[in-house]
Amino acid sequence: MISAIILAAGESRRMGKTKLILDWQGKPILQHVLDTLRDSPVDEVVLVLGHEAERIRGRIQAPGVKIVINPDYREGMSTSLREGVLATDPSNEAFFVVLADQPGINPKIIDELVQNFRRAFPGKNIVVPVFKGRHGHPVLFGSKYRGEILAIEGDVGGREILAKHPEEILHVQMDTDAMLVDIDTPEDYQRHLRSSASHK
Repeated sequence: MISAIILAAGESRRMGKTKLILDWQGKPILQHVLDTLRDSPVDEVVLVLGHEAERIRGRIQAPGVKIVINPDYREGMSTSLREGVLATDPSNEAFFVVLADQPGINPKIIDELVQNFRRAFPGKNIVVPVFKGRHGHPVLFGSKYRGEILAIEGDVGGREILAKHPEEILHVQMDTDAMLVDIDTPEDYQRHLRSSASHK
């Protein structure tokens, strides 16, 4: 069983407004991520909300998705990751850490990472997508890291685990930069929106 944890609790400070419900090709940014996971080989999706949780819930369609609210989201990303991990099925073999502001990722990317994980396991327990030497998201962690991730503190995600276990990482070369693109600022939004429209 493969789980996916979508980190969607942040305050969108750099955007100045709630970015996850901004329109992207006719639907909210977060909806694209949810739809990608629905159409992927992932067996379970956990969505972690925090800032403006009810407003976001009212703008998305998430059948079958387990939604959890992180009351401590202001204390950093690690708190959302912890809530997400705790909500996943403890019998899973691995879980994705997915950023909620990457509308360009697609099911093919998820499928490729899952296939690589299953081929490389147990020799490698972490799968990271790479484009032209740059690491992206989502990252797939084997379930053996559940305890370590629950112990992380502060405004960090899984980077601490990656730094601790470089020998466990399988880098998968991708043919798209979609896994590098996240939407943090109004400039990001406008630039990538134009780019995505030109590639439709």
